[in-house]
Amino acid sequence: MAKQIVILGAGESGVGAAVLARKNGYEVFVSDIGTINPEYKKALSDYKLDWEEGCHSGNKLLSASLVVKSPGIPDTAPIVKSLSESGIPIISEIEFAGRYTDAVKICVTGSNGKTTTSMLIWHILNNAGVNVGLAGNIGRSFAWMVAEEDYDHYVVEISSFQLDGMFDFRADIAIMMNITPDHLDRYQNDFTQYKNSKFRILQNMRPVDHFIYFQDDEVITSELSVISPKVNMYPFGYSGPYLQGAWVEQEEIRVLINNNSFNMSLFDLYMQGKHNAYNSMAAGIASRVLEIRKETIRESLTDFHGVEHRLEPVIQVHGIEFLNDSKATNVNSTWYALETMKDKVVWIAGGVDKGNDYSMLLPLVAEKVSAIVCLGKDNSKIHDAFDEIVETIVDAEEMSEAVRMAYYLSQKGTQVLLSPACASFDLFENYEDRGRQFKECVRHL
Repeated sequence: MAKQIVILGAGESGVGAAVLARKNGYEVFVSDIGTINPEYKKALSDYKLDWEEGCHSGNKLLSASLVVKSPGIPDTAPIVKSLSESGIPIISEIEFAGRYTDAVKICVTGSNGKTTTSMLIWHILNNAGVNVGLAGNIGRSFAWMVAEEDYDHYVVEISSFQLDGMFDFRADIAIMMNITPDHLDRYQNDFTQYKNSKFRILQNMRPVDHFIYFQDDEVITSELSVISPKVNMYPFGYSGPYLQGAWVEQEEIRVLINNNSFNMSLFDLYMQGKHNAYNSMAAGIASRVLEIRKETIRESLTDFHGVEHRLEPVIQVHGIEFLNDSKATNVNSTWYALETMKDKVVWIAGGVDKGNDYSMLLPLVAEKVSAIVCLGKDNSKIHDAFDEIVETIVDAEEMSEAVRMAYYLSQKGTQVLLSPACASFDLFENYEDRGRQFKECVRHL
């Protein structure tokens, strides 16, 4: 009799897990409380998978020997609680996929920078001729790629929600970009729980494996001093030099691995700004650990054009520059964006607040922001945080209104920055939808 597996959630992650399960002899049932996207319905049909939408059929679900839960479903959901109380193992799609590949796994997590760093590492390895896939919290699901592709290496972007369901999974190279308060609504507003989730990326790593981490982050360094992981350690940051790792010195990135150094001018990076220096340092260490040629790394860092919705230039209108940073869904990410701006910014912010503390933004906002356009159903926390330091704060109910307001509040030389510091689900499907609407509205000015 075939093993029975239930997949909760029929998005990219869930359908990918279902495809991989079918290919490995499971009897598969996919259940989604919402409406399944037509693209994913077709995939389920093509693989002759049994599924339901708009409900969870308790009897079918409780007969499973294993459950793969999509990362967007919280542990507090009633069906998850029922399954857990029944003693059925509940794992993430990343955990499930890891059981079916022997490829080298380069795993990137952090509150900010993980998408850009993941894409940058993939770009370098791909340019080096490595047979490498890019998966996880970016693009295609890891499980789907394991099911249908045959890569020797995977760069996997992993969120805290995915890490929560990982138990036996092991990274060959783990990268931790930073840890700042994010998604606290999923962690009972307890930052320690969120931090502990991020550090699950170190689970099961061996002395021969490699951990790359942001040395300038006090949360990370404090935790590392307590747990002392038995792996090869490579710090990166501005506080070097280090015995091994990467740092900035005299306007150069310096990477030192096994007494072998690699240097590159910060001005040669295609993507400028301190946050991109961090991303480049992490990617440079990972690439050198994998013994990629220095010249390939240098060329790749020079021509990598970045990620859509992350400080993405849109156009200039009458000397006003519009920048799409819709991917900034937390306060720390917006801090990096504001840090790179000049001194006349109209800032479009707001959305679903995830327990945000805006205090870290106060000095930058006071220095650089001339006006704020709030775009969200509830903007009270933004008003409370900035009313006393920003003279003009207005509210918009849709993107076209927000863009028009920002335009009228600007003058030649102003930068209009969409960097919400919040999730998008009050007014948009996701941050991609928010960013694309922004670009479309800007182009219609």
